[in-house]
Amino acid sequence: MSEPLAPDEAHRHCQSLQDALGRFRRDGIDRITAWAAHLAQVLPSGGRLLAAGNGGSAAQAQHLTAELVGRYRRERRAFSALALHAETSSVTAIGNDYGFEHVYARQVAAHGRPGDVLVLLSTSGRSANLITAAVTGRAAGLRVWAMTGPGPNPLAEAADEALCIDADAAATVQEAHLVAVHLLCESFDTATGAADASGRPHRVAVHRSTP
Repeated sequence: MSEPLAPDEAHRHCQSLQDALGRFRRDGIDRITAWAAHLAQVLPSGGRLLAAGNGGSAAQAQHLTAELVGRYRRERRAFSALALHAETSSVTAIGNDYGFEHVYARQVAAHGRPGDVLVLLSTSGRSANLITAAVTGRAAGLRVWAMTGPGPNPLAEAADEALCIDADAAATVQEAHLVAVHLLCESFDTATGAADASGRPHRVAVHRSTP
């Protein structure tokens, strides 16, 4: 039977996250707010957000797209957002035919249009498939944003802009990325006015047909 997490280890984990979020509050919130304002111009006018990551960062990318296609907290219209790793047949076909380095770049070339936004998440900032996607996206006229671990790193350098979380552990970086994703969605909803004048979310009436 495995030993439980020692209290001092748990405190170190929490302290590491607290320290990383403190640096994020100082250096990153303005960037997230600016990104949200940009998205509020792109998505309502018919643009699209593409997102990708590997492993836990893939889950973060899909979390972001789900909040945009569905909703975060406030009721609003649906917006176009795709998590590229979730296209399993495309990922496996491209990986088999072209190599894993191209699993996202080829999808960016297929789905991305000038003016769209590509968000790439990586704790290391060194994933070849994400770097290749960033290069492809910028060449195709997409706006490329990276969420990474400590900078400088190759993905941050390949993107138009990057949010680099200064933390030693990949788990801490991912936890801070989740906060950034939520703040991006919150700021996006604010920028698009996705609430009524009272600040309460709109309610959607669900009509059920009678048998």
